[in-house]
Amino acid sequence: MIVLAILAVVAGVIGIIGSLFPGIPGPPVSWLGMLLMFFYGRAGKGDPITTKALIIWLVVVIIASIVAYVIPAYTTKLTGGSKYASRGAIIGLFAGMFIPPIGMIVGSLLGAFLADFIFDDKGVWKSFKASIGAFAGFMCTTGINIICSGLMMYYIIAAF
Repeated sequence: MIVLAILAVVAGVIGIIGSLFPGIPGPPVSWLGMLLMFFYGRAGKGDPITTKALIIWLVVVIIASIVAYVIPAYTTKLTGGSKYASRGAIIGLFAGMFIPPIGMIVGSLLGAFLADFIFDDKGVWKSFKASIGAFAGFMCTTGINIICSGLMMYYIIAAF
């Protein structure tokens, strides 16, 4: 049964890392860690995580996952960006993953700027504003995901 606890902690750590890096769904992986600790607690080991807490965190994870897609598009649109800027920010973010964290920041900004500038034929200033909006949305959702995954990691460790 200790294997469940170890896997739960590993899932929690991967969840936190996934909150920082795109491609790994941070909060869902952290929730998986909580689920493992739920079964670990049911086996009579450690402090159990309640079913109610597990369901509440599942709802929080679903909301955070949906918001992670809505906020960047909203902040990009709010600053005058197009759908190209949002997509460019995501592509730039993935491209910048090879040089974290600076590459991710620069990649996101540059991707949104270039996509809006080239594909939507906007000027430099409007494209720059769109890239700032896309980046602000990314930072906001990253913060939300880190908080969610960090709190779930707390529950995982507390249930150990």
